[in-house]
Amino acid sequence: MNSGVKHTSVYKVISLIILVILAILFLFPLYWIITGAFKPTTDIYSAETVWWPSQWVLRNFRELFSSRSAPLFQIGSLTGPTVPAAIRWLINTVFMAVMAMLLTCVTATMAGYALAKKRFVGRNVVFTLIVCAMALPKQVILIPLIREISALGLYNNLWAVIFPTVGWPFGVFLMRQFSESIPGEMLEAARIDGASEARTFTQIVLPMVKPGIGALAIFTFINSWNDYFMQLIMLTSSSNYTISVGIATLQGESSTDFGILMAGAALAAVPIIIVFLIFQKYFTQGITMGAVKG
Repeated sequence: MNSGVKHTSVYKVISLIILVILAILFLFPLYWIITGAFKPTTDIYSAETVWWPSQWVLRNFRELFSSRSAPLFQIGSLTGPTVPAAIRWLINTVFMAVMAMLLTCVTATMAGYALAKKRFVGRNVVFTLIVCAMALPKQVILIPLIREISALGLYNNLWAVIFPTVGWPFGVFLMRQFSESIPGEMLEAARIDGASEARTFTQIVLPMVKPGIGALAIFTFINSWNDYFMQLIMLTSSSNYTISVGIATLQGESSTDFGILMAGAALAAVPIIIVFLIFQKYFTQGITMGAVKG
């Protein structure tokens, strides 16, 4: 008995050490960006590695906010006041990621529920195509996608980045796996009681798949926020840039101010951290529950 307890204790200690090491490795880039954003120029370009700022300065953020300017918003012919371009880029990115998250959660939840609980001809074929689409790189469909976006008059518009994300195959796959866990008896009882399809979906299905929606919200937000490739292709004017594309344009041809880049990266990391802290409970439940079903 004592040997078994000792073995378990050793296992827990080793596991804890490994987790701590992995946590440090994953958090180090964030630490380096945040401290680098407040380092003076001498520390950034020092020949020796400076692990901690010799002096905490706001020079990098001042340069970031003063380097370029842009209107706060543009709605048709109505133009807002001029603000630092970094603020406009951050607003663009938050709008794009939030809208993509909301629309994807709505469409993926409805599609996943239909594929899991509705019986119709070709259901398995549709699900197979969705699974196959998960392995399809977006570069393969880039040309027809650009032509479609241009035909709709959405090129160089934030919606050109939002709409391609709405039909995310992984989102449909994830929500289908969650919907499989809904007892069919509950749905049948709702129909017998006279509940409409909309009421069944909103009052029975949504509460049961809430952890999956939370996990999908985080996945979608991060995926949209970090989709530099699509943002670079679809957005061409400075006022429509996202924070990642805008920061990339600050790099000079002959020299690069890494302090400004790290200040921009630190600014871009804040919304992702906030979203994760809000949805982390659902994210954990989604990973441990729905992702292994089916």
